[in-house]
Amino acid sequence: MAYEEYRFLDVYQQVHTFCSRELGGFYLDVIKDRQYTTQADSLARRSCQTALYQVVEALSRWVAPILSFTAEEIYAHIPGERGDSVLLETYYEGLSTLADDAPLGRDFWEQVLEVKQAVNKCLEDARNAKTIKGSLAAEVTLYVSDELQATLAKLGDELRFVMLTSEVRLAPLSESKQSEGRDAEATELDGLRVAVSASPHQKCERCWHHREDVGSHSEHPDLCGRCIGNLPQGAGEVRHYA
Repeated sequence: MAYEEYRFLDVYQQVHTFCSRELGGFYLDVIKDRQYTTQADSLARRSCQTALYQVVEALSRWVAPILSFTAEEIYAHIPGERGDSVLLETYYEGLSTLADDAPLGRDFWEQVLEVKQAVNKCLEDARNAKTIKGSLAAEVTLYVSDELQATLAKLGDELRFVMLTSEVRLAPLSESKQSEGRDAEATELDGLRVAVSASPHQKCERCWHHREDVGSHSEHPDLCGRCIGNLPQGAGEVRHYA
């Protein structure tokens, strides 16, 4: 372990990468929709709160030897019974692990993250070109290889929550010549081209997604069907991945 060998730079680099890439640059962005739009006691919302709790329990201990005051302040504000000091704790063992080769394991999510980063670049290009105002105003078509199609299709409709867009469509790479009147944009990833277009649908005032069914409910003309289901009296929403 890096701490045992006094390799503090390695500790810093690993913690920084985790916080900026996996946590701040991916997970926290993706779960915002679940936190703000699903029902308060729903499994979708509570499960990511549990994940965040476990992350902060572990993170406060990881940084304690090199950021002692910061770690103490974090530790003191974590819900639940606390000891006298984070410096008297052992490393947190409640984190779940994912096998690299599991169906939705580390390798799977690493590939999804690479696709998301490529899509983010295309969305930024579309914003700069005034095609869209923000990512939720966009619909994205991903022209992908057969291998990438098999990977991304596992997320189903939840792929749009991962990409932070109102719609995501998967199409064969061979169909990428024209989309919405413009060429699909090449990316640095082999087997992926991306076409971004502005959604033609109205924006839901609750979740900000542009959906075809906004305005279809007379009692809630400004909401999409998903948000109507997530109101306190609704049936709720099931999420599996994002």
